[in-house]
Amino acid sequence: MGNKKKKVLFLTGTRADYGKMKPLMSAIEENNKFECHVFVTGMHTLKEFGDTKNEIIKDGFKNIQVYMNQIIEEPMDLVLANTINGFSRYIRELEPDMIILHGDRVEALAGAITGALNNVLVAHIEGGELSGTIDESIRHAISKLAHVHFVSNVDSKKRLLQLGESEQSVFVLGSPDIDLIMKEPSMDFEFIKKRYEIPFDLYSVLMYHPVTTELENLKQNVKQVVDAIIESGDNCIVIHPNNDSGYKDILEEYNRFSDFKQIKCFPSIRFEYFLQILKNAKYLIGNSSAGIHEAPVIGIPSINIGSRQKNRFNHETIINCSDSSKDILRSIEIARKMKNLNKTNHFGDGNSRENFIKIMLDENVWKISRQKVFNDIIYNE
Repeated sequence: MGNKKKKVLFLTGTRADYGKMKPLMSAIEENNKFECHVFVTGMHTLKEFGDTKNEIIKDGFKNIQVYMNQIIEEPMDLVLANTINGFSRYIRELEPDMIILHGDRVEALAGAITGALNNVLVAHIEGGELSGTIDESIRHAISKLAHVHFVSNVDSKKRLLQLGESEQSVFVLGSPDIDLIMKEPSMDFEFIKKRYEIPFDLYSVLMYHPVTTELENLKQNVKQVVDAIIESGDNCIVIHPNNDSGYKDILEEYNRFSDFKQIKCFPSIRFEYFLQILKNAKYLIGNSSAGIHEAPVIGIPSINIGSRQKNRFNHETIINCSDSSKDILRSIEIARKMKNLNKTNHFGDGNSRENFIKIMLDENVWKISRQKVFNDIIYNE
């Protein structure tokens, strides 16, 4: 690799992708072969979503650039354009050796477009997954622009090969946040409860996001969810939605929760603390990818409402249901009775950080061509 440190630039736009990338960012920050840089944008910069840039700053990364790419309710296509604008200028100044992105958000797409057009090596974490809605198209678009792929499992690798990606560019890493789930918590759970003023021991967690392809049904759908949560009578920790179009309809409906002491709402929760809250929950409910990824790894039931996670990984811990309050309540009854569930290792074994740094220290990853070639799968007719 030579004596000169490689500049590795991570782009983060949401609390979710930061949680996934943080173990890898720490690995780069702590290794003397690399220089870690972090471009912080998106939801992190918005007070309405918890102003989570402060969490990244508190985590002690040395080289952080904060860029506000949007105002509240700015359309996602303009957010994409704004991010390209700011990120393009930044990488011309920094001249990174690699840009690392995660998932299926427009900020990651902006990073992939900018990196590819500027001939910078782009690495994509958790490509090849099925997201549902417009997110899936964005994820696959990022994969087609990226040169290096760090995937969760063999299934994702196969999908990338179907998309014409080179086998030499795809590395099975595992999902990086599994490392945090497997790790012994650094904070006592009672401390976390005290910090967030959570008064109950038994509770569920609700995370519900807009389905951008079904916005005409959103108000009715979220009303059904809120009706079911209230009628269930269960204690519930509610985490606000992401900033996709329609989130205000969800927050407006969540105002009904203020009349109920057994329900506590938060704009955002620090990722490590969120994992501990999830580990101690009776069940997760909503349409977040946490119900598909994290809950089955922890081994708690998750109620997956509606179509947002359609066709994604299924497991004995996951209860799929429709958007009707009747069906949601029936699923809550099932979740309450589920015990001794098998955990999954489908998304890795908690060694993503070690796998990642080993790949990054290998000369071959830096020699992957920026000139992409579509690899046809040869079928025997």
